[in-house]
Amino acid sequence: MTLGGLLKHLAWVEELYFQDRLAGRQSMAPFDQLNPEKDWEDWPWSTAAGDTPDALRTLWADSVHRSRDALTEALSSGGLEQTTVSEMSLRRLLADLIEEYARHTGHADLLREHVDGVIGEGPPQDFPVP
Repeated sequence: MTLGGLLKHLAWVEELYFQDRLAGRQSMAPFDQLNPEKDWEDWPWSTAAGDTPDALRTLWADSVHRSRDALTEALSSGGLEQTTVSEMSLRRLLADLIEEYARHTGHADLLREHVDGVIGEGPPQDFPVP
């Protein structure tokens, strides 16, 4: 597991949740060529090593912007109890996404702790606050 793999995985999650499950749309490239049943476990993790940090951030940011657009569109036509194309409530889809991010934020924190040795909550006392 790498931070790059986590970011690429979360970009794909954004596409799956908001484009596929919410709106019934095709995912953006490169996710449009993937099979969620077959590629889910290995593809983002094994391919992220070949991507630059900037490319991974851009991929994630682009997928988040598409997600926000799809969510805005859905909310303009109904509330959180509306049913998505995957036959779940929009509220449930959002709760599932929050859980996905929470889990992987924890993974990222464990990786960071391994690198810098700092444990606990919040930044170190000498961390320069912008």
